[in-house]
Amino acid sequence: MKYFVYGSKETEHLKNADEKMKALIERNGHIDREVYEDLFKCLVSSVVGQQISGRALETIVGRLEEKAGGITAKNIDGLSAEDIKNCGMSFRKANNIKNLSAKFLSGEINESEFANMADEEVVKKLIELDGIGRWTAEMALIFALNRPDVFSYGDFGICKGLTKLCGKEADKTLFEKYRQKFSPFGTVASFYLWALASEK
Repeated sequence: MKYFVYGSKETEHLKNADEKMKALIERNGHIDREVYEDLFKCLVSSVVGQQISGRALETIVGRLEEKAGGITAKNIDGLSAEDIKNCGMSFRKANNIKNLSAKFLSGEINESEFANMADEEVVKKLIELDGIGRWTAEMALIFALNRPDVFSYGDFGICKGLTKLCGKEADKTLFEKYRQKFSPFGTVASFYLWALASEK
């Protein structure tokens, strides 16, 4: 199991940036967020997970992993779209996953190249893929590429957490203000806002 790596440098910056964030961090302590071993598996899980519950996602990804013998581009390429669909998803998702494996195998998408690309460049490259929108690309920045400063306006949980933190609606202007406040550690701020969003 692999976790996003951060420490006191990031949390101290966030605590100094905002008093309410400071209280949130002190209340929650260190939050462990599991990340993917590679970009391909992250993107496949994201495509599968669109508009379904977390439990359904786990079940379907588990079936796909078993059928393919592990979720790699090569293994998925060896399955038909029908095989993939029969794991419990639509033909559209199955075809998007097949296309994804082809792009990785051909080298059109090369994870190692992303190391020298800015976040926005990576997003632009990923959203060219079928079934990958901006939010999915931004989550890939966090959960596969371990980028430190991702703060996604398209994420319901982050917006909900920020609304609770501020006590007022997190519109685009407020969101941008806090994005700048929390930068360059927006990813860790996101972890705490997700935790706040899920509090009763």
